[in-house]
Amino acid sequence: MKIKNLIAVFFAFFAIYTANSQAKKYSIHTVAFYNFENLFDTINGPNVDEEWLPNGVQNWTSKKYHQKLHNLSKVLSEIGTSENPNNSPTLIGGAEIENRGVLEDLIKEPLLINRDYGIIHFDSPDKRGIDVALLYQKKHFKPTSYSNIPLLIYKNQEAKVSKKDKEKEETTDDVAQTNQENDRVYTRDQLLVTGYLDGEEIHIIVNHWPSRSGGEKKSSPFREAAGKLNRKIMDSLFAINPNAKIITMGDLNDGSYNKSVKEGIKAKRKKEEVKQFDIYNPFEEMFYKGNSTLFYRDAGDIFDQIMVSEPFIRKEEYTSYHYWKAGIFNKPYLIQTTGQYKGYPLRHSMTEIGYSDHFPVYIYLIKEMK
Repeated sequence: MKIKNLIAVFFAFFAIYTANSQAKKYSIHTVAFYNFENLFDTINGPNVDEEWLPNGVQNWTSKKYHQKLHNLSKVLSEIGTSENPNNSPTLIGGAEIENRGVLEDLIKEPLLINRDYGIIHFDSPDKRGIDVALLYQKKHFKPTSYSNIPLLIYKNQEAKVSKKDKEKEETTDDVAQTNQENDRVYTRDQLLVTGYLDGEEIHIIVNHWPSRSGGEKKSSPFREAAGKLNRKIMDSLFAINPNAKIITMGDLNDGSYNKSVKEGIKAKRKKEEVKQFDIYNPFEEMFYKGNSTLFYRDAGDIFDQIMVSEPFIRKEEYTSYHYWKAGIFNKPYLIQTTGQYKGYPLRHSMTEIGYSDHFPVYIYLIKEMK
């Protein structure tokens, strides 16, 4: 065959292949996590919420509360829309939620009401009553079971630290309550939800691990216990189905490099490191590239993370939902532009109703449409 003919055949084949590739269409879902930071109503409840009442330190009026709901709804309605412009996140994990009522108010906001979100929420033993929850679009996700799994930690598990480390103690509102009888430290439960995403079974774990109150080193054993509990939940799911598709997400109060994540969950930084029953953490690579979801004393870190089990990243055709990519939602309006905290997330202050002290995070799941 002449060279000209060979070239013509090659380009004809290439054109057909390109046309076929371009013809592929994908179903896409955004999965997000957001620490709502002190989403309290204005009603005095059984929890420690006096600060967040109209006559409290924050002067938390109905007007401020509804502005907070509007701000959060704006963020939630826009997460992931750069690649999925026709929909807000299908699944949203949330933290620092006072009760179910504030979530019911949130999903009724004009920017969210048409998405018809359902709520899965349990009250936790946290003294301030700040819980985790899952919001889901009823059209796409059908929950079949859900449970709150307590994290049992005790005061005597705290690590002993030097005087130098004590001087570095972090200040936070998130101080755990200790039971004086048995020294149990009360913190958030881990929320496990199983359901069907467009007919495909997936499992979601929503977390808000113990804070660094008292210092990172001293409180580290609490988060290490949280990581081990998370791993135990996942192993129980793998025992039932070795191909279980699991998403674990949350504000871990630790970075992707900390012991709680690397040894507790046994999360991997790179896809090629992930074997069966392993967990892939895309936010570890993002951290080493200089990204952050929060700042403390001018140091950025990624405490907010979403991880997926190995079946989500298998090298195969996208005939079922697979992990595509991850991101941090940090639009300019979410960023403080002036003053001492310039560049930080724009949080609530006495003079301004902001958003949160964390940036939300998200991943995309995609599947080829036939």
